[in-house]
Amino acid sequence: MHEQTIAELAIGLRAKDFSSRELTQHYLERIARLDPRLNSYITVAAESALAAADAADLRIAAGNVGPLTGIPIAHKDIFCTNGIKTSCGSRMLDKFTAPYDATVVEKLSCAGAVMLGKTNMDEFAMGSSNETSFYGPVRNPWDDTRVPGGSSGGSAAAVAARLCAAATGTDTGGSIRQPAAFCGITGIKPTYGRCSRWGMIAFASSLDQAGALARSAEDAAALLAAMAGFDPRDSTSADVSVPDYSAMLNADIAGVKIGLPREYFGDGLDAGVAASIQAALEEYERLGARIVDISLPNSPLSVPVYYVVAPAECSSNLARFDGVRYGHRCDDPRDLEDLYKRSRAEGFGAEVKRRIMIGAYALSAGYYDAYYLKAQQIRHLISDDFRNAFEQVDVIMGPTTPSTAFELGANSNDPIAMYLNDIYTIATNLAGLPGLSIPVAPTGAGLPAGLQIIGNYFEEGRLLNLAHRFQRETDWHRRVAATYA
Repeated sequence: MHEQTIAELAIGLRAKDFSSRELTQHYLERIARLDPRLNSYITVAAESALAAADAADLRIAAGNVGPLTGIPIAHKDIFCTNGIKTSCGSRMLDKFTAPYDATVVEKLSCAGAVMLGKTNMDEFAMGSSNETSFYGPVRNPWDDTRVPGGSSGGSAAAVAARLCAAATGTDTGGSIRQPAAFCGITGIKPTYGRCSRWGMIAFASSLDQAGALARSAEDAAALLAAMAGFDPRDSTSADVSVPDYSAMLNADIAGVKIGLPREYFGDGLDAGVAASIQAALEEYERLGARIVDISLPNSPLSVPVYYVVAPAECSSNLARFDGVRYGHRCDDPRDLEDLYKRSRAEGFGAEVKRRIMIGAYALSAGYYDAYYLKAQQIRHLISDDFRNAFEQVDVIMGPTTPSTAFELGANSNDPIAMYLNDIYTIATNLAGLPGLSIPVAPTGAGLPAGLQIIGNYFEEGRLLNLAHRFQRETDWHRRVAATYA
């Protein structure tokens, strides 16, 4: 059953070939048997999953069936889940049980999806390798000596290893698309505001966006349709109607103009990844799309801009974890200052502390104009580059990552090298645009590579359409590592 896509599983459930309880039990057994090797889950919610599966079976029996009814999925452990631990991959929240569901969780539950558990992640979503988690690193299903990417690496690894049918993730600078590329699956970051951030623990509020990780564009379309929509509880939620993404999947793509930014194909791009991207672009040309050379001149500045803006916002958002209200509290504090200092020192890991300190510095008196304000001005220029590009082309394509998955520990002592893994993905977050990564031909080393498709605001349907038409002609998205077949 784990070999089937969401669409195929939905057909089987409606036909009574198997029940949601049987399907859920099957995934739970796979998690128990296979996940110790990957460490993709922090919490497995077996009891509540089986109860939700039984409820889904009753809905199916009554004919109340939707695309996700009875489908087992997982949530990144950044989304609050009522009565179940929500840790954000941190010691700070190791003992925190959320008293409510995030809007994304609530919407998917209402759609009939079954939550198997909460997936591992870089601490507070800060990382590109899933090595900063308090619960230990996640391993890549294709090669367990390599990282799965981050920060949504647990979700990506679980989907790639068929330990859930699909999973939620969040993307602040590439944290859905980069792990999707490293693990050979499909990952979509929608337009900023398309999915509610209410109940999603904040890292950088102007950049964070919920999205979906799945095997195919078809599956991602079903998940995103349930997740998206206006939420009055979220002041950044966009009051824009959500189209029927599934109905748009098979639209003709002949004549679609694809922009190739010259800045994405220069030094630093691995030759094997470049060859895989070129082969994918040739497939799009065969399907009738047109390739147009474009420039995004300010995109090389996206990494330094991001690493001023994101830490500044994280230093503000994480100030709430002070050992007083909730979260980790140190033992026997001498006074209030000692309580603050030791609780935060013990509760946060090294990468989180690094970003808090960078952010506090960038926002401090005397440096705000030189760093944070200047970064926001350049951010505007990056957005203008995209606006100009979309006057010439319909979508933008290029590599999702400059290389394939690197070995565990390879960049642990080099924060700059780690940050550069997101060099092709960060600009879309700064501009608030939708982006999607799909698997293309593996490199010569046999490791997955990802093609990134970037669209104009609220054009997720076009991205999913382009991805689906490619996946109709190729089978890279159906490949699975032999250990998890």
